[in-house]
Amino acid sequence: MSLRGFFEPESIVVIGASRSPGKIGYEILRIMVENRERGSYKGKIYAVNPRSDEMILNVPTYKSVLDIPDVPELAIIVTPAPNTPQALEECGRKGIRNAVVISGGFAEVGGEGVKLQNMLDEIRRRYGIRVIGPNCVGVISPSTGVDTLFLPIDKEIRGNSYISSPRPKPGSVALITQSGAFGVACLDYMYGEDIGLSKFVSYGNKLDVDEVDVIEYLKDDPMTRVILVYAESIEKGREFLELAREVTREKPIVVLKAGRTSAGARAASSHTAAIAGSDSIYDAAFRQAGVIRVMDMEELFDAAKALSMQPPAEGERIAILTDGGGVGVMAADETEAVGLRLAEFSDSTKEKLKELQRANVIPPIAALGNPIDLTGSATDDSFVGAMEAILEDPGVHGVVVLALHHVPGVTWELPRKLAEVVKRYKKPVVAMDVGSSQYAVEFRKMFEREGIPAYPEPERAVKAMKALVHYGLVRRYRGASP
Repeated sequence: MSLRGFFEPESIVVIGASRSPGKIGYEILRIMVENRERGSYKGKIYAVNPRSDEMILNVPTYKSVLDIPDVPELAIIVTPAPNTPQALEECGRKGIRNAVVISGGFAEVGGEGVKLQNMLDEIRRRYGIRVIGPNCVGVISPSTGVDTLFLPIDKEIRGNSYISSPRPKPGSVALITQSGAFGVACLDYMYGEDIGLSKFVSYGNKLDVDEVDVIEYLKDDPMTRVILVYAESIEKGREFLELAREVTREKPIVVLKAGRTSAGARAASSHTAAIAGSDSIYDAAFRQAGVIRVMDMEELFDAAKALSMQPPAEGERIAILTDGGGVGVMAADETEAVGLRLAEFSDSTKEKLKELQRANVIPPIAALGNPIDLTGSATDDSFVGAMEAILEDPGVHGVVVLALHHVPGVTWELPRKLAEVVKRYKKPVVAMDVGSSQYAVEFRKMFEREGIPAYPEPERAVKAMKALVHYGLVRRYRGASP
């Protein structure tokens, strides 16, 4: 059964809606109402509160979902765990076929919680209900205005309002997470890094819908170019591998697998009732499936940014172009450390670089090996000329440009000028500029406005290039079209 109803519902009911600000049932309803008011959500909204049938936030409210004259397409359930089986039972009797169970207190707590989760499983099977959760924060679909997160966007400190739980702008990166808290932290990170979101799914205890189901849906989602997965366990291992092999022909899958150690595995078990497995088995399986595995949140989104903005590399030979020798050395070290290779320039490329040097486009003191160090005498024209020469080299599969903005000859126009060159080639380029000054931050944003991902450290830029190389190799191996 398709998951469309979770992302494109024509009507939604919040079961367990509250009229008290700060309560989960109030916040979810308020966010959906605000989305409808601003026009991002265009469907109907209903509320269920067993103790009152008075309007909440001007939304029609009923004591039972059975009393609603319409059949909502999606139910968001935020009732206490002991009451949740009855709420899901009434959804089934009403004919609702999609439910997000936000409520916790199920298998993750053991004992009675396991029994309650088993009851939910029996009910959803009997009625054919697709369920996301329990113990999750649910779904965000920016393009349709669906947002089941109960976390307020703004919170106060000493009477002043601050952005607390921001939603990223619409974009092409999908995020699937077993942990709701980690997922929310990721959304905050994406907002800060200006990475656009296509879909967000927190599936918690995965009573029914899991990462395999969601990836199957995202495979054909035209808004999604990159799929990110945070997982503590993957029970459907064979199905995941088969699906990943198919999906990675067209879209990269990047996985952050937690619970790598025995301590982490124990924590995962108590968090979302995850079943631990051998990390070495996961590692080998991901490689076989063409999945890009990362080890922390920073690497996860560095890869996402690169994969959503640049084409995959057709090989592993990389050129480094910089105006700072030290960062060039650091990038060269990282290139070897992550399994990439520094390209050996062709005789033709070497001659082009020397011609640029003789014409004083490239400084006479520049080092023309790989890395190319344009030195502190570099100008915008130096970078542009060198970039064009190395991108024309068939032995170069990608370029890491470490453009330190501090030198006097480099201006704010460099990102645009380099982008004009890069767009003529089907080779990935990533950029870096060190610093936290206002200029450094804005300089990196200028690169990204031109479609070139930019990072504050050379090692991060190289790891981002590694993701582009990895995905390029996967596509070639899978026989994907260029």
